[in-house]
Amino acid sequence: MLKDIFIDDFQYVVDELLIRNKSILDSLTKFSESAARVNRSIIKSVTNCGCIRINAKKQEIPIDVSLKEAKKYLKTHVEGQLCENCRDLIEKEIGSTLFYLASICNTLDLNLYDIIIKEIERMKTLGEFNLR
Repeated sequence: MLKDIFIDDFQYVVDELLIRNKSILDSLTKFSESAARVNRSIIKSVTNCGCIRINAKKQEIPIDVSLKEAKKYLKTHVEGQLCENCRDLIEKEIGSTLFYLASICNTLDLNLYDIIIKEIERMKTLGEFNLR
C-alpha cells in the first residue's frame, strides 16, 4: 500500500539524517521541545499576527442529547483562519515534531505505520468509548 511505503520512507529518512541527536534522551527532549514550538506558533498566530482568535468559554452540552449529537454543541474556540505565513510556520513545527516522533520509534525499533494502524483499529473498536 502506498501509504505505508510513504510513512516507512519518512521513518527511514529520519533514521538516515539523525546523527547529532541519536540518543533516546536527545530524541525525547527534542520531541518535547518541538511540541512546545507548535504550541508557541499557534499562540503567536493569535498574539502577534492576529489571523486567528481564541474565544473560549465553558462548553455547554444539553443533558438530554446523545454523544453523537453532543458534537454539534462543542466548539473549537478558534475564530478566523490561519494566514499563509502562520500556516507555513505551524506546518514546519508539526513536521519537526513528526521527525522526532519517528526518531523515537527508530531508537525503540517501532514502526510508525504499524502504530498508526493499531491506533485506528483501537479507535474503531472502542468507538464512542474511546472519547478523548
